[in-house]
Amino acid sequence: MIQLTPTQIKEIAEQLDCGFRCYIHKQTGELITIPDENSHPDMDLEGWEEDIEKIETNFTEYIVIDPLESRDSFGIMEDFVESLPESEKIREWLINALNQHKPFSKFKFVIDNSGEYRQQWFDFKAKRLQEYVQEEIEFLARLKK
Repeated sequence: MIQLTPTQIKEIAEQLDCGFRCYIHKQTGELITIPDENSHPDMDLEGWEEDIEKIETNFTEYIVIDPLESRDSFGIMEDFVESLPESEKIREWLINALNQHKPFSKFKFVIDNSGEYRQQWFDFKAKRLQEYVQEEIEFLARLKK
């Protein structure tokens, strides 16, 4: 199984965060990203036709890393909230957002208007996504043994 650098792991995590599915060539480490149909159901894939054909033709030569499921993304938001001091008002606002209808958009609204906590959220989420990528790579490597 291919070893990925921290830079490659970061790039994959960023692509997953944008709703892309990542394909990593087992031998060369080449990364191909294609919009995930669940995240982007109406996206025109015309610009990705060559990559899609390459993957479909050689599917067994790639490992696939899918974007997180909604419940996993929600779990990251919950973990972020839990990481905040109980004395911070933002924590109460985020808990409230997560317990409302459409928690993702409510959470985003609170975070986008939270000043310093906005960057803390992005850093926290990026770290967790990179951990997810590393765990997926290790899991897939164990399956091959």
